[in-house]
Amino acid sequence: MKNSVSKTSLHDVVIVGAGAAGVGVGATLRHAGIENFLILDRSTVGASFRSWPRETRFITPSFPTNSIGMLDLNAVALGTSPAVSLRAEHPTGRSYAEYLELVASHFKLPISTNTDVINIEKVDGEFHIEIDEGIVRSKHLIWAAGEFQYPTTEGIPGLEHCSHTATIDRYEELEGENFIVIGGYESGIDAAYHLAERGKHVQLFDSGCPWQSKTSDPSVALSTYSMERMKAPHFVDRVELQPYTRIAAVLRKDKSYIVSTLDGIQYSTNSPPLFAGGFDGSHKLIEDLFEKRDDGFPLLSEKDESTATSGLFLCGPAVRHGNQSFCFIYKYRQRFAVVAKAIADELDLPAENLEVYRMWGMYLDDLSCCGQECVC
Repeated sequence: MKNSVSKTSLHDVVIVGAGAAGVGVGATLRHAGIENFLILDRSTVGASFRSWPRETRFITPSFPTNSIGMLDLNAVALGTSPAVSLRAEHPTGRSYAEYLELVASHFKLPISTNTDVINIEKVDGEFHIEIDEGIVRSKHLIWAAGEFQYPTTEGIPGLEHCSHTATIDRYEELEGENFIVIGGYESGIDAAYHLAERGKHVQLFDSGCPWQSKTSDPSVALSTYSMERMKAPHFVDRVELQPYTRIAAVLRKDKSYIVSTLDGIQYSTNSPPLFAGGFDGSHKLIEDLFEKRDDGFPLLSEKDESTATSGLFLCGPAVRHGNQSFCFIYKYRQRFAVVAKAIADELDLPAENLEVYRMWGMYLDDLSCCGQECVC
């Protein structure tokens, strides 16, 4: 899906990223009546999902319902459903990328793939987006480049000796019998589950104990999908949980890897430790265009617009408002209409079709549907 990129015309909107956020907000722009826009992606539609470990599946279920408009939790556009399209309740990353391609095709989204964004500047009220072919001009810019392709690589001395779970192609191809996993949230549990399923012994370390969290906030607690898999016999028999254990350093000694805790205990393995420590996120590539919150995330207006650079909007898992984390698809998709409506208003478009978004909990003038951390 390689569209020609116009370097002379002025676009109303350019979206950077053709993943769930980029495709979803692109479809919403269509609903808002915005036609003169372009989506740029350095790879392909859904590339981040294609790079998931082959065994990894969505922790949030795709399940068709009779709800008006939005048919399941992992949908990004009205009237679409990964569950219906893929015939899967917990789709793999690769199959979900196929769903995104279907959505992009259905809404005829103008996507230029294999187009790397080199630099972004705002000049005389326009965004100048530098790509290999030249400069793309736009009145508004939506940053929707996601986070999976930007794994955390700092925080623990010797982390370079570990393999981040985001870089694993297949767990079944990892050599060794004993593994150490650092990080006990979703990615860590997923890695331990698949390794144990293949007869491997796993020691899993976490600085807290997320599998015993009492909160119902899915941004903090483990999903019920992960909790259910932790009850599997192979997980119970082969995974040794080490909660409240902080890692001090990872060392390489001959053919072994030594993982040291802050308590001075050392653990050894012949296989590179797996690090499930999250992601830095793509928003750091343009952090100079945002003010920062105290937690380091971009500071946004109530319309998800940069408070430092007018016309620049953020879509995706890096969106934060107060103590609300929009880290899952079903959370951050509620912001698509907020962004589309804000841009449509500036373009003097009525955006009448966006009214249907109210039917599935998108209140265009509020920060969330109910003021809670969860999405109702």
